[in-house]
Amino acid sequence: MATPKPVERPAFYALRPGGWRDLLTLLHPPYTAWHLSYVAIGASVAPVLHGDRLAATLGAFFLAVGIAAHALDELNGRPLGTRLSGRVLVALTAVSLAGAVAIGVIGVVTVSAWLLPFIAVGAFIVIAYNLELFGGRFHSDFWFAAAWGAFPALTGYWINALEFRVEGIAVTAACFLLSVAQRRLSTPVRELRRRTVSVTGEQRLADGSAVELDAARIAAPLEGALRACALALVLLAVGLVVARL
Repeated sequence: MATPKPVERPAFYALRPGGWRDLLTLLHPPYTAWHLSYVAIGASVAPVLHGDRLAATLGAFFLAVGIAAHALDELNGRPLGTRLSGRVLVALTAVSLAGAVAIGVIGVVTVSAWLLPFIAVGAFIVIAYNLELFGGRFHSDFWFAAAWGAFPALTGYWINALEFRVEGIAVTAACFLLSVAQRRLSTPVRELRRRTVSVTGEQRLADGSAVELDAARIAAPLEGALRACALALVLLAVGLVVARL
């Protein structure tokens, strides 16, 4: 019998712990790029695409989601197993979230005061979701899709359109559902990588042969789909923005 293949790293993009590698792992690069793509996709369907507003919105979401949210998530249980100290994670959260809010405040002054609700909702969800406040009510599949899928797309659209239209709502709904799909794929993978000690069993095929099951074999197609989706959405976002600029 073949030796089961272990799934050693906490995520397929996680590097060996220590030093600068922890900072890169903390960013969750494919997922951060995935969710930033929603901002660009939302902006690309607005009646007018403002390059400066898109750049500022991408910067704010990178700070809020790519750094602050992920630093808080690591602080709350160390799911990635980094060696970053609690002080470093708190500092990363505070500085990056403050930077995201500052970008938003500049938008309030230069674009519209109606951006204030977006800033408030964004800051709240980063803290409530990742620290699992209120008994974890905001740490659910629905709120994952709403916070990291629908909200970036809606914000990207609104900051360029300054109104809500059918196309913006449709794209927001699509990004919500794409994040639901992401969650359906990533949840079992996280369980395999972070909470599973062993997997035993076999798959019997119609021709009578059998395939031994292990954690790596089960995770591979799920992670393959996640990698493909992340790359596809980045390419889609880039293509749409380039076509509009």
